[in-house]
Amino acid sequence: MNSPAESPCPTCRAPVHTQFASPDLIEQIVYGGLDPASDPAWESSGAATVEEYARWCGHLCGMTCLRMALGPDAPSLFALRDGALKYGAYTQDAQGTIRGLIYAPLAAYAEEALTLPTTVHRHLTAPEILGLLDRGRTVMASVHYEIRNPDRGAPGRGGHLVLITARTPDGKGVHFHNPSGTTAATRAANLPLATFERFFAGRGVSFRSAEAGPGA
Repeated sequence: MNSPAESPCPTCRAPVHTQFASPDLIEQIVYGGLDPASDPAWESSGAATVEEYARWCGHLCGMTCLRMALGPDAPSLFALRDGALKYGAYTQDAQGTIRGLIYAPLAAYAEEALTLPTTVHRHLTAPEILGLLDRGRTVMASVHYEIRNPDRGAPGRGGHLVLITARTPDGKGVHFHNPSGTTAATRAANLPLATFERFFAGRGVSFRSAEAGPGA
């Protein structure tokens, strides 16, 4: 049986995954200071050790988006991390600080190793996202992580990644999956375009789904 983090979204049918192995612990981890090493489900991430999981899970929003874009048969989160490392999509400095995600090597990894057609968008507007959705693409967008609290003022733009999978039912906003959403409603969320724009950094990566035509 699928875990809560693996249940398909009732709105878009895409998988809903989180970068933390236990969705019900996300709020405690991101706001309460809970050590991710306390996550009892860490092994489900594919990490080799709990220490590896705790060190990396906060950096894997992009890999979680990629995993959702790949669909229900996607590799584990850390298997994708391993592939991204080989392509240089993440780097580590002399002190061991993790840097990334770097879009160009990510795109090369997705296309060459995962056969997922990928386009980097260094300059992207919110209305252009709607156009990409209409062409059958999903969009990994750079946003501020506080997009999970859209009723508050946006403290910035960028630094976190979410996967936009569809328009909202009224056609005017975006439906997206947030790898660090603290509730079910913020892990698969709808926002008006103007609200989304307050958090959006104007860049991202789009993926062509298997159902999209060759011109998508």
